Amino acid sequence: MSVIIREVTSRKELKKFIWFGINLYKDCEFAAPPLLMDDLLNLSIGKNPALDFCETAYFLAYKNNKIVGRIAAIINPVANESWDQKRARFGWVDFIDDEDVSKALFDTAIAWAKSKGMNEIHGPLGFTDFDHEGTLVDGYDRKGTLAGIYNYPYYPAHIEKYGFTKDIDWKEYLITIPDEFPEKYFRIADIVKSKFNLTAKRFTSRKQIVTNYAEKIFDLLNLCYQHLYGFSKLNEKQKHFYISLYFSFFRLDTVSIIVDEKDDVVALGIAMPSFTNALQKAKGRLFPFGWFYMLRALKKNDTVDLYLMAVHPDYQSKGVNSILFAELMPRFAKNGYKFAESNPELETNTRMSSQWGNFEYVNHKSRRVYVKDI
Repeated sequence: MSVIIREVTSRKELKKFIWFGINLYKDCEFAAPPLLMDDLLNLSIGKNPALDFCETAYFLAYKNNKIVGRIAAIINPVANESWDQKRARFGWVDFIDDEDVSKALFDTAIAWAKSKGMNEIHGPLGFTDFDHEGTLVDGYDRKGTLAGIYNYPYYPAHIEKYGFTKDIDWKEYLITIPDEFPEKYFRIADIVKSKFNLTAKRFTSRKQIVTNYAEKIFDLLNLCYQHLYGFSKLNEKQKHFYISLYFSFFRLDTVSIIVDEKDDVVALGIAMPSFTNALQKAKGRLFPFGWFYMLRALKKNDTVDLYLMAVHPDYQSKGVNSILFAELMPRFAKNGYKFAESNPELETNTRMSSQWGNFEYVNHKSRRVYVKDI
């Protein structure tokens, strides 16, 4: 039977689009499937402010009247202007191990991109850097995370056979948290704080962070990430979207914010206990029991995920990251975390990866963005 491609045009079809990605991995011990409600929020016009300016089209592949694949085609004009490119993106791409299916999906996304005047397509990428990025190319025997895509090993083979080539890779690291944090870090942290008049903030409520520092955090991220691959600056609506999405569900003792004498944020480290096992048990649904698994993950866990780390350019290479480690690592050990999982780090961002050299660590995953002229 031939592959039939249909564009998603209703909320009912959008749910099918999301559920295909969840169900394809329902028996995979390594995947961390998203929650339906999260993807619905992210992919819906009127909900995600990125869709106020991004052009999108979602497609489902059918074979024998059964959904066998999906793909999102995206144009982010802010990123294209920033990088002086005419690139479309593909994301939320999943398919069974059938080359006819993957080819039909990519053919459709490329035809859509050409109709919009684009001359290249790259991915997997989302609307912004806060969406999933990259196809897993190494580390298939490692569990995925809330922030990282897990995919079957046949994905890269399909993508490369179609004619895509590597554009850039991300590395992910598993860091062993020391039972006793090296004393030298505390000494260095104290020296740096004194030299630059910096303060490590402590909080008693999430409201304190949101009210006083949330917007400053995203201003710092816009500044620090502006030169990273594919980044597009977040506008005010996007900042508030992510603040409401992320800042209501974390532990206060896994957040470190460093401010200067003006109370401006110059460095930050935001982590959360791993939600991988909770997401596997939730199976895409927050109710009736998914919320329980998520809450339990916050309280009982041996792994913490490092979501965001940033240091203001004026303070980079001056030891400010030692303050973040001196703040966070002892708390991690106290909470019983044995391992920290890094967020994907660009292979070109050696300044970030070099900081793990003082710890026991392993590069246990790699993921790739592909590109193709169209």
